[in-house]
Amino acid sequence: MTTAYVRPRSLREALDTRAAHPDWMVLAGGTDLMVTANHKPEPAGILDLWRLEELCFIRADRDKVSIGAGATWWEVENHAVIGNRLTPLAAAAREIGALQIQARGTLGGNVGTSSPVGDSLPALLALDAEIEVASVRGRRRIPYSTYCTGYRTTLLAADELIVAAHLPLPGSTTSLMWRKVGTRRAQSISKVMGAAAITVDGGTVVSARIAFGAIANRPLRLEAIEAAVVGQRIGSQAAEAARMAMRSSITPIDDVRSTASYRREVAENLVARFFGQRGMIRRAAS
Repeated sequence: MTTAYVRPRSLREALDTRAAHPDWMVLAGGTDLMVTANHKPEPAGILDLWRLEELCFIRADRDKVSIGAGATWWEVENHAVIGNRLTPLAAAAREIGALQIQARGTLGGNVGTSSPVGDSLPALLALDAEIEVASVRGRRRIPYSTYCTGYRTTLLAADELIVAAHLPLPGSTTSLMWRKVGTRRAQSISKVMGAAAITVDGGTVVSARIAFGAIANRPLRLEAIEAAVVGQRIGSQAAEAARMAMRSSITPIDDVRSTASYRREVAENLVARFFGQRGMIRRAAS
């Protein structure tokens, strides 16, 4: 069997190819797909999007940042606006493998693979990202909070490609956090990771977006925690409310990387730190 291969010169050509061959493998940086290539059937075809110009951009304006699906994690990490205003995403990019992986792996690949341990995914949730997708039928945006539907399954249609992620810039009263717990300090697969965007007025929580990865079959926005902390004072009061809400709102997975009981304890501790230790809170620059 000979595998067909197309490396399009434009997004239009890519979309036409996807519409004609929805069963083909879509290849971005290849950092995930190549790892398992020898353990899967040979694909009918490969649609190679690596460095397709129309997908390789990062654009910042006054109130948002748009990141093309083909942007690499090295580019994300080293973008000044992302580093200053969207710190959880920059921090996650820094933890995605070694420099070689960061130079090849792309935002679109991480979102498309939709692994429950994908480092960027809780950050995208906490930062209220929208995912822009396209097909020959047109374009649409999907709130990332609804995009993942299960284990490596999403709302992406068979004829669609991921084009970009759009992230609003937080205001000056919103604090941002991201934390990963793994077997070692670098180049490890997550046991638990969390991200948060917390808006405070006069020391009281006004709103929050809390997201965790590696504790379920998909990255999760934890709305029960978000509701529990509104009106609580930053410090021990909000921390305890967040911890108790976490305890009753997750059923962690149990696998070769970690136990469910360990994940639950770490998740509770992380979310309590997000609300309880002001020194850990990184405020979004205005």
